[in-house]
Amino acid sequence: MTVMSADQMSIGDMLAATVPMARTLNLEFLETAPDRAVVCLPDQSAYHNHVGGPHAGAMFTLGESASGAIVLAAFGDQLTRAVPLAVRAEIAYKKLAMGVVTATATLGRPAAEVVAELDAGQRPEFPVSVEIRRADGAVTGEMTVVWTLRPADQRK
Repeated sequence: MTVMSADQMSIGDMLAATVPMARTLNLEFLETAPDRAVVCLPDQSAYHNHVGGPHAGAMFTLGESASGAIVLAAFGDQLTRAVPLAVRAEIAYKKLAMGVVTATATLGRPAAEVVAELDAGQRPEFPVSVEIRRADGAVTGEMTVVWTLRPADQRK
């Protein structure tokens, strides 16, 4: 399910249009919903590493992009008053990734809880968990990206 209104681009189209690295890697936004985002990195030799699989940097970008897609799906209605920003990220490369890889992102806290903190004048932080899998289903990477919603009236 892609979150989209009649007068807006899909989240995937918006990210591809505004984030040059997502466009460069030809990321495919397969699902963007408030509870889950799925993004695919096609197998492209230009982005391979020394063993013929996707480069670690490409896999990191895939995972971070999936986390950004779920953040926009979950908190897109807050963009007039808050800016989503990645605070920190950690990735673990578990198995050799070869061919097409897909990242699935899930929110680590209920969106309503995060919005309630924003409503209370706080700058909420929340984790997004990402699993990266190759075509045979094996988990090749696990990532956590911690995001914040910075109130628009805060500059730092």
